[in-house]
Amino acid sequence: MTAPLTPPHRPSSSSSSGDGDPWRAPAGGTVPHGEPWGAQEDAAEAEAKARELRRDLRDAAVVLAGVTVLGVVLGLLWLWLAPRVPLVSDGEAVFLRNTESEEAVGADGMFALLAAGLGVLSAAAVFLFRRRGGIALVLALALGGLLASLLGWGVGVWLGPGTDVAERARQVGEGVTFDAYLQLRAKGALLAWPLAAMVAHLGLTALFGPDDPEPVRDEQHQWPPRGA
Repeated sequence: MTAPLTPPHRPSSSSSSGDGDPWRAPAGGTVPHGEPWGAQEDAAEAEAKARELRRDLRDAAVVLAGVTVLGVVLGLLWLWLAPRVPLVSDGEAVFLRNTESEEAVGADGMFALLAAGLGVLSAAAVFLFRRRGGIALVLALALGGLLASLLGWGVGVWLGPGTDVAERARQVGEGVTFDAYLQLRAKGALLAWPLAAMVAHLGLTALFGPDDPEPVRDEQHQWPPRGA
């Protein structure tokens, strides 16, 4: 007697279509959760960039506000250290006490010197606050320096001698010397703070800033080695 013949094995429709192959990617290039390949990685990267942008904007706002407030210090120092311009009245007009005096030019130079020094100090403080830097941080530092210069100018003029020279001449009397109000004739001195701050911050970042990270190879999308 002969053994009964077994029918040949016929692959099922599911195995022939390849759905049962665990090593085969699902049709349409989607992961089992229904998302395209790399969608999760792209979403995580976009979220990380959004968090980094929010952090940059928040730090830039802090730097802008902090540097601007320092303009009060500039105004007080300028009022204290700037040379005075002596005036005198003859009862009809007001004249310079010393026509060859350079106090007016000295006031502009003192303002520029103080602004540049505070610009360097603010740049150092911002660098210590965040060593990595960033374009938003640098712009906030420069804009804050300009606003601080304007604020310091206003504070110095406001707290200094009055701007009504004729009234003050009548108050002190004829032949009595009095100080002129603070003036900033060279408006270019307003740029001393932002320029000094940007140069100092650039130098500190170049010398002591963190190095750029090395590019990381994406091993997830590499082809497997031959023979694996």
